[in-house]
Amino acid sequence: MMKCSIIGNFVALVAAALLATGSAHAGIRVGAERTEMWLPDLEGQRVAVLANHTSLVNGEHLVDMLVRSGVNLVGIVSPEHGFRGTADAGEKVGDSVDAVTGIPVWSLYRSGTYRLSDEQMRSFDVMLIDLQDVGLRFYTYHITMLKVMAMCADYGHRVIVLDRPNPNGMYVDGPLLDMRFRSGVGMLPIPVVHGMTVGELALMAVGEGWVKCPGLKVVPCSGYTHSTRYVLPVAPSPNLRSQHAIYLYPSTCLFEGTVCSLGRGTDFPFEVYGHPDMKGCSFSFTPRSVPGAKTPPLMDRECWGVDLRSVPDDEAISGGFNLEYIIDAYGKMGIGEKFFTPFFEKLVGTDYVRRMIVDGASADEIRACWKSDVESFKELRRKYLLYQE
Repeated sequence: MMKCSIIGNFVALVAAALLATGSAHAGIRVGAERTEMWLPDLEGQRVAVLANHTSLVNGEHLVDMLVRSGVNLVGIVSPEHGFRGTADAGEKVGDSVDAVTGIPVWSLYRSGTYRLSDEQMRSFDVMLIDLQDVGLRFYTYHITMLKVMAMCADYGHRVIVLDRPNPNGMYVDGPLLDMRFRSGVGMLPIPVVHGMTVGELALMAVGEGWVKCPGLKVVPCSGYTHSTRYVLPVAPSPNLRSQHAIYLYPSTCLFEGTVCSLGRGTDFPFEVYGHPDMKGCSFSFTPRSVPGAKTPPLMDRECWGVDLRSVPDDEAISGGFNLEYIIDAYGKMGIGEKFFTPFFEKLVGTDYVRRMIVDGASADEIRACWKSDVESFKELRRKYLLYQE
């Protein structure tokens, strides 16, 4: 087996830590492993692949497998965090060349356009997409997939999405995106926790006319249902280091839109929250500059706050998109609307959540406002589900 240069030391360590929490369901075959369903489509074609360190096929990287299989692979497109998955959130990553295969790596995060050049787009016939998403509207891998699909439609290219399970695919929760707040962390009018795989989202985006991609093919997983508790075999990004963090992520990511830290620059990002001025807390942590979080919020300042590492997985999942943590921190800070930044609306996707928190509403009262929208969305998504609920 060829060894690809993609997984650096940091990501390898993170992957080992995540694997220690469990293993992926033994009966599941991800789309990339079902080669009989897609490899023949690449014969005689110039192929590009949207992939990163999560694109594994039976322990081998997809790029290595394609090269070994004689596929004419002309380019690798990399999403947020780069091809190796080590870059900070939103960090600019330049084009490069894979050191092992010599194939050019085209970074969508090299500038503010998030597009490939005309020369790059004309150099291939088929785009193969294989990324491990975590099932949140503001997680950028599926957004990158949709942007690449739209680019391919402009050039008449076929797109093959190799599907993977959603580790948060057990439920649907949170407000739908108000398209006034459409951004790089929110592209579709879907709930925060959409309960769909990337393949299902691709089908929905095309079926509802949100994205044009007439040449789309989705290769589904086998042995997976939406009730499956799927443990990721590798950390999807530098700061989602454990399965527990992935379960808390729908709720704790909202702290990115506040003055607080959610633990970037510690050993437990997305599993804590705090601030140097947070009142009534006995737990503290200090963010430091580390790989994957070079300049974390509140770096080198002791933050007082709340440790969520002891919250059971079942409780984190049943809590869904839980506003209790944000409401708790808002009250403890005591600074009113200065607690929020403009990024909060982009993450939560609507303006009424902030208003209701400021007005003193409870998490349950706010949740009631999106309940009917979630039910309507669940009906809509059934047309596109590839797996049993």
